[in-house]
Amino acid sequence: MSIPDSVDALEQALVEHDYVPDRSLSVAMYLALAMGRPLFLEGEPGVGKTEVAKVLTSILGANLIRLQCYEGLDASHALYEWDYARQMLAIRLLEASGDEADVADIMSDDYLVARPLLQAVRAAADGKPTVLLIDELDRADEEFEAYLLELLSDFQVTIPEIGTVKADTPPVVVITSNRTREIHDAVKRRCVYDWIDYPSVEREMAILAHRSPATSEALAKQLAEAMQRLRDLDLFKPPGVAETIDWAKALEILDAEDLTAEISDETLGVVLKYRDDIDRVREHGVEAIV
Repeated sequence: MSIPDSVDALEQALVEHDYVPDRSLSVAMYLALAMGRPLFLEGEPGVGKTEVAKVLTSILGANLIRLQCYEGLDASHALYEWDYARQMLAIRLLEASGDEADVADIMSDDYLVARPLLQAVRAAADGKPTVLLIDELDRADEEFEAYLLELLSDFQVTIPEIGTVKADTPPVVVITSNRTREIHDAVKRRCVYDWIDYPSVEREMAILAHRSPATSEALAKQLAEAMQRLRDLDLFKPPGVAETIDWAKALEILDAEDLTAEISDETLGVVLKYRDDIDRVREHGVEAIV
């Protein structure tokens, strides 16, 4: 796995893969790679945290393994579990044949279902370039966070019936959080941290230039400025960069060359996903946004 040899080289690679970072993110990514530390990214939903892992996977020529966190996630769902249905079928077949000598085989690797964490450790142990994305860690319970802390310390997994799998060279790890709750300091201390904020008008225009090249510079400026005003309103879910790109593509489909109040009102559902937010914008006045 070839790592870019400088911050500038990494930043250039990101731009070539249509991801326009700010300088602090480029530095944090480079340091995480150079130091072999997980990269911990916090920020509002839609600012491009998950996309960092995807782009990094492409740059490194690696395989992306994603663990999507949710409330109630535990080690068995994140690490491994046994295929009980196949095990029961195997036992019945052995009983029907009268051969009980191979019953122990149902606890072999053939009946093990590897989940993302074990997949990543195994891939790294086999020397395969791997990026492990632990997405939205703040959605998981604190008990799982404690288990994850242990895994990040040694990248070793012990399966009692099979043995220990250890990755001497850890995979590249990207952890994201929308900060719906605070992540424990012990996890953050093991990571290189960066906060990804909403982009400036200039950077959002640069993003549109890469992700929606058919959008004119004038229209891109209108969209970026409108997004800044939308995010300044007290919305339940402010629109992210992904919504900016979607808005640009929607206007392209509608052959709109200018962001007028009329076309903005008609396409609010592309950028806002809650009725209360749409109502608030209309009460505020769509013409004041554009």
